[in-house]
Amino acid sequence: MPSTNLPRLTQAQAPLTHEVVVVNEFGEATPISIPAERALTVYVDKRELVTLMTLGAHPELLVLGFLRNQRLVASVQDIESITVDWDVGAAAVKTREGIDDIEKRTAKRVVTTGCGQGSVFGDLMEEVDSLVLPPATLTQSQLYGIVNAIRLKESTYKSAGSVHGCALFKGEELLIFVEDVGRHNAIDTIAGWMWMNEGMTGADKAFYTTGRLTSEMVIKSAQMGVPIVVSRSGITQMGHELAQRIGLCTIGRATNKHFLCYSGQDRLVLQPELAGSKLRS
Repeated sequence: MPSTNLPRLTQAQAPLTHEVVVVNEFGEATPISIPAERALTVYVDKRELVTLMTLGAHPELLVLGFLRNQRLVASVQDIESITVDWDVGAAAVKTREGIDDIEKRTAKRVVTTGCGQGSVFGDLMEEVDSLVLPPATLTQSQLYGIVNAIRLKESTYKSAGSVHGCALFKGEELLIFVEDVGRHNAIDTIAGWMWMNEGMTGADKAFYTTGRLTSEMVIKSAQMGVPIVVSRSGITQMGHELAQRIGLCTIGRATNKHFLCYSGQDRLVLQPELAGSKLRS
């Protein structure tokens, strides 16, 4: 039974796509859908904190996950409510006892390569070595199952493009799939969803993203306790260095039967016979 101490969340709705008329290479005008993008300014106890650019699919979970991944709140029970009002583009967060030293803790900000408006507050970079990931493995068969599940998923990307998708898996089971204009927003939303599902840990989970594995994505995955990350894109140098330091398994270029395991290879149970024959030139 859900705890009565969980925060109260509104269920603010906003259109995910917007129709525009374009002209193609033949000079033909045709209507198409493009992803929506809107600003959401977050206020914590009436203090303006940050403005997030988002698709707006799950704004309350996005805000909750943002606060979690920035380590501004230690527990989901610290939040009393999150109220989103799209008429004014604002999310009002009410905490139960305030956030200690919030001005100091948010003063040092690092702007990241995350699409939209990625950022982490600087002290998080200094806490990386304190992150301890649980033991977990993923088989090559399960990895192929993850890639196939994403391929079959109906999505805003398929209808409108220009968004990133993130998902949380338990083995091959898709638990949640989220799209947003930035992959950092999508992973924050999943972090918020995990917090609202009390008792859920990342110990036996794998995280999937359509975007590249940057330092921000590595840190956020580790903070959620998810030890295995899969991407259809690649990895940055800093992302790779951080993943190696904390023992995070990073798998990139994952399409069809192809993939590259960049770090944490001991967490991947290889089954090369499943990859089929290797073509030689």
